[in-house]
Amino acid sequence: MRNSTDWLFEDSAAATCVTPAWIGKGLTCVCFKRKGNYERICISLTPLQEERLRRLKHRMKVYFDASRPDHQIFLDGQEALRALWSATFPGQELHGLISEQWKEMGWQGRDPSTDFRGAGFISLENLLFFAKTFSISFQRLLRKQGGKGAAWEYPFAVAGVNITFMIMQMLDLDATKPRTFIRPVFLQMLSENEWAFDLLYCVAFMVMDKQWLERNATYMEFNDVLKSTRVQVEKELLMDDVLRIEDMPSYNLLC
Repeated sequence: MRNSTDWLFEDSAAATCVTPAWIGKGLTCVCFKRKGNYERICISLTPLQEERLRRLKHRMKVYFDASRPDHQIFLDGQEALRALWSATFPGQELHGLISEQWKEMGWQGRDPSTDFRGAGFISLENLLFFAKTFSISFQRLLRKQGGKGAAWEYPFAVAGVNITFMIMQMLDLDATKPRTFIRPVFLQMLSENEWAFDLLYCVAFMVMDKQWLERNATYMEFNDVLKSTRVQVEKELLMDDVLRIEDMPSYNLLC
């Protein structure tokens, strides 16, 4: 199993190869210096990978705008925010898209749409995916059934938006050249599962919560916990035997 500390990046970027970083359409070549030697990894994107990457990058660029019809309507004709509320609080009626009720989920104010601006519409999709796919884990984090339901706990929904933004930065999918090995690894995972980003989000959320409880962190330490979460997620993605999101050791936290 590869130790992530073996990878030495010059100025937090991949080392420069003799050959160009990009050779032809869809072919990505990245060089890494490991224990004094350069290792060159080239990944040729298949048409399926290119299409899935295009769709994912589009999702990342969509800003949340409650006035847009395509943002008001989500799955099966349901309004996006109402779908999230229903998945979060089954059987509990929502009295309005702007309501004090949203604070129960961990939004900063009465209008959750204002908190989506940091990471866009995909952060809402991530929360809804988590709520529907891993409902038990989602509810446990939301209600702190397995932790200390104290006043110092992080606001659940706002934390989710921050995790989406952290993953977007970590994958760096819009960069002209891959700056770490994380992106090509993730692209291979994306070819296996179109929902790899959403699954990675769920894993990262569980890792963040675990570290929060272990450190007995306070609200002022949230950014530090988020940084250590990213380190842990990156370390697991670089393990030799991790070929899918489901292979990550922390994926078991969802089960």
